[in-house]
Amino acid sequence: MTQPFYVSPEQVMKDRADFARKGIARGRSVVVLSCREGIALVAENPSPSLHKIGEIYDKIAFAAVGKYNEFESLRQAGVRYADVRGYSYDRVDVTGRGLASVYAQSLGAVFTAEQKPFEVELTVAEVGHDVGSDHLFRLTFDGSIADERRFVVMGGAAERVAESVIAGWSAEASFTEAIQLAAKALREDRTETPLSLEVGVLDRHSETERGVRRAFRRIAGEELDELLAVPI
Repeated sequence: MTQPFYVSPEQVMKDRADFARKGIARGRSVVVLSCREGIALVAENPSPSLHKIGEIYDKIAFAAVGKYNEFESLRQAGVRYADVRGYSYDRVDVTGRGLASVYAQSLGAVFTAEQKPFEVELTVAEVGHDVGSDHLFRLTFDGSIADERRFVVMGGAAERVAESVIAGWSAEASFTEAIQLAAKALREDRTETPLSLEVGVLDRHSETERGVRRAFRRIAGEELDELLAVPI
């Protein structure tokens, strides 16, 4: 009689973590950074329709790298959570911290209980009244959560891109300066192929300047081309 094959729990968790990291490392990088005007989200994304960044609620946005179908299902679940909570209680009760906690529970449950972990890394961004009150919650495949300051870089080239962002980041930067900094960091070592960007912002002054609660808006097409061409 053959003995059943035994794998220690530690080895199972290690194998799952390695599997998820390899999947995430294949993803193109995303930069999320706070600046004077709000929070800029810049993703390297060749697809014009499969978005890696998006709106969740009034002042909350989402950015991700990894398998599209997995992080898109999480984004949609986050939108439903925010809508239900805002309707059942109050819009101010929908917070980035609450949403990040829900995501952490979901990712952790999949990582420990399912056969395959999610190959995703997420950032939940919530814009505040100033840079100091912005929240950037970074979530990894196993449900770990961290409240980052200044910026978050995710994806296969995260370390290299982060070095470039660190060198140029400033709390007093405008959206134009922040997006150009992220684009420059993503563009390094990509001389052979053109860089396709997906860009969105959480406008810190959307209510006072535009009269709307929804802080998120996309920047694309001619507006993005003109922004990237502005000399700084």
